[in-house]
Amino acid sequence: MAETFNQDAERAPSHIIDLDRYPIDDLSRPETRDLVANCRRELDAAGCCVVHNFVLPQSLARMKAEADRLLPRTFWSTEDHNPYFCAGAPELPADHPQRTFQKRDSGFINSDLLEADSDLRAIYNWDGLTRFVSDCLGVSPIYCWADPLGCNPYGVMRNGSFFPWHFDGNEFTISILVQEAEMGGVFEYAPDIRSPENENFDCVKRVLDGGRDCVHALDLRPGDLQIFKGRFSMHRVTPVTGGKPRIIALPTYVVDPFAVNRPEHSKQVYGRALPIHYERESCRPDALTD
Repeated sequence: MAETFNQDAERAPSHIIDLDRYPIDDLSRPETRDLVANCRRELDAAGCCVVHNFVLPQSLARMKAEADRLLPRTFWSTEDHNPYFCAGAPELPADHPQRTFQKRDSGFINSDLLEADSDLRAIYNWDGLTRFVSDCLGVSPIYCWADPLGCNPYGVMRNGSFFPWHFDGNEFTISILVQEAEMGGVFEYAPDIRSPENENFDCVKRVLDGGRDCVHALDLRPGDLQIFKGRFSMHRVTPVTGGKPRIIALPTYVVDPFAVNRPEHSKQVYGRALPIHYERESCRPDALTD
């Protein structure tokens, strides 16, 4: 298969993904069809799927080194936010999800900071990964996100960090754990808790109030790939402790190639909003709060 996204052999798919174990560069192979079928079953049953040891150790090492170099440029937020990253609505009841704020302490190495020879940048720009994710989701076509800050960042959590319940501004996210924390940092989610047609505020409120009946927990390991419907499944990461930060790569996909984050969402998560966020604010993929 032609590798048009990067001529550097060290950044070819076979140097990033374990294609011997997971030959996603050829979706017609029986083992790849079986993998896609398994992922689709997991997504249908639990709202996400995991492919263990998807990324090769040498690529993880390069991602970790890149994140370490860029760590001083991380945008750290210690602001309070609701699950929608929007302003509170004083006309709503005090216990409404839009008026339920929790303090976040976590950071992002924004997508526009990634280095030219970044493994994360290379794999995100490879059409083969997009096709594989699309097949697993059973949604086609999907596109790389046009948001220049949030399309493929690194998420970083240090000692004491906590990322409370929230929804993503894009439909689908894949995560690749680069480095796990010494303790904590467990991904929790409420799958398909809302849909484009229904915010389901009552169920969202139950989770915010501590309800666990629809909450799943996923303890990822370095190199694991997770595919997740982040716009429709509320999720959080439990507090991190210890001297080793949790680092996770977050390539993102959408059904509308024109849409980006709302300006307020971008400012809260990535530290700033760019002209594109204001220009496209009215171009939303759905009518959800965010």
